[in-house]
Amino acid sequence: MLSRLRVQNFAIISDLSLDFAPGLNVFSGETGAGKSIVIEALGFVLGARGDVSVIKDGADKMTVSAVFSSDMLPEAVRKEYQISGDVFTLKRELDRKGKGKAYADGRAVTVAALAHIGRALVDFHGQHEHQSLMHASVHLLLLDKFAKHGTLVQKTEDAYRRVQAVQAKLDAARLSAQEKERLLDMSRYQLKEIEDINPTADEDFQLEQTLPKMKHAGKLLEMAAEAYNELYEAEDSATARAGKAARELQNMAELDENLAPLAQDVSSALLTLEDAAATLGAYKDDINLEPDALDKMLERHEKIKRLKGKYGPEIADVLRTAEELRARIDNLQHSEEREQELLAELEKDKKTLLKLARELHDKRMEAAEKLSALITEQIRPLGFHAVRFATAVEMDEENVGPTGADKVEFLFSPNPGQSLRPLKNIASGGEISRVMLGLKTVLAPTVPVMVFDEVDAGIGGETGHLVGQKLRSAAQGRQVLCVTHLAQVAAQADQNFHVDKKASQTATDVSISPLSGEGLTAEIARMLGGGADRRSAAFTHAEELLKDAGRL
Repeated sequence: MLSRLRVQNFAIISDLSLDFAPGLNVFSGETGAGKSIVIEALGFVLGARGDVSVIKDGADKMTVSAVFSSDMLPEAVRKEYQISGDVFTLKRELDRKGKGKAYADGRAVTVAALAHIGRALVDFHGQHEHQSLMHASVHLLLLDKFAKHGTLVQKTEDAYRRVQAVQAKLDAARLSAQEKERLLDMSRYQLKEIEDINPTADEDFQLEQTLPKMKHAGKLLEMAAEAYNELYEAEDSATARAGKAARELQNMAELDENLAPLAQDVSSALLTLEDAAATLGAYKDDINLEPDALDKMLERHEKIKRLKGKYGPEIADVLRTAEELRARIDNLQHSEEREQELLAELEKDKKTLLKLARELHDKRMEAAEKLSALITEQIRPLGFHAVRFATAVEMDEENVGPTGADKVEFLFSPNPGQSLRPLKNIASGGEISRVMLGLKTVLAPTVPVMVFDEVDAGIGGETGHLVGQKLRSAAQGRQVLCVTHLAQVAAQADQNFHVDKKASQTATDVSISPLSGEGLTAEIARMLGGGADRRSAAFTHAEELLKDAGRL
């Protein structure tokens, strides 16, 4: 679970630390108070797109760190990022120049790595995400996620790419001589541009890690030499003094055995100092003061940056482009003799693709029936007494693409006697919100943290109470973070936070406080449209909601 989140200079937050509890954590407050900013900050540290415009006015950079327990982190992710403890910290910074840093458990990583770890930890449902259910293309992705046949989907996509590649080779073979020569010239030029620089994987990341050291080499060398002298070389160095103290304590321990543990601690500290001195000495000796080295590195960094701008956005894309160019040049040079060979290869690859698409269709049909039943089971208690939900899968063998030949669409009937129709044509905003809650509950059973930003949009009354109960149920054995305007949802929380925005003539800031006791009851009453007066009907109703949730 997420145990702590610290946000610094993010949007209108100056410096904020939050400790979270297991179960359902709810954020409430006035509209515009900044509730969703906390969710955006969590997304940022988990690899979402960063924007310098979000940095708080007057600050040079924004920083977000999140502490997670690692018990539900997949073993493969642990090994890949060397996460070994019971808890670990993810951290991300972004300055006004657009330069960012990312860390996983104290080690520098890429933002893509943060996103990779984040996908294993947290499932987000943003304020407007329920609108994605209006698009049938999303339905296909959700069905595939539920079915967990990613390997087969990848095989189908790979087969489609092979068909496309062979078709491109065949088209190249049929080009006119003039067009063929034009493409050859352009491809050779582009390949030479890449090969002249010849970047290696992650070279840009390594350069960005090394350049700061090179730019400040003189100062770093001076400081390292001074520190090394203080630790090791001076007559009264730290290691010399610690060594003398260790010997004295060892002699004392021979006279008083109670001092043995202290003598051992000092001896261990001496070893640590000596190791630090050795590491610092190696660092000092490794510093390169040659101006040419820095110039060459800066020049190299700029060349790779231009290359990524043209063929990227990442070095992996540049290297992939180089391979594609080599293949294109080879095909253009030997096109005529390969045409018949390519026709046979294309026919074979198309058959393979169609076979995979049919296999994928069969598995999707099976999964669609199970998904429909589970979603119906999840959303029926949310105020849908006669709901019907179905997942339609239709195959078009004449149009096989990278995801196969299927069109998938969710069908919905919220009322008795109403036929199943596309979700986008029949569901209201409140109904869409409840369907999305059911989907999230079904599709993210192994993710330890679920985040809902106003999943209760468009609902209220008894339905809001049912949604609150569903969120609390979904939080059993995991953690749910929820931004809400509904008192019925807030009353079901295991931990409540009140978000407040304070504005002056010169600055705006956000404060977030945990709620309990009478303060919690007063906040629930506010959400019901009342005040903090204990004699008000809203206050009485708030107490009833909290009693019903077992919190009073």
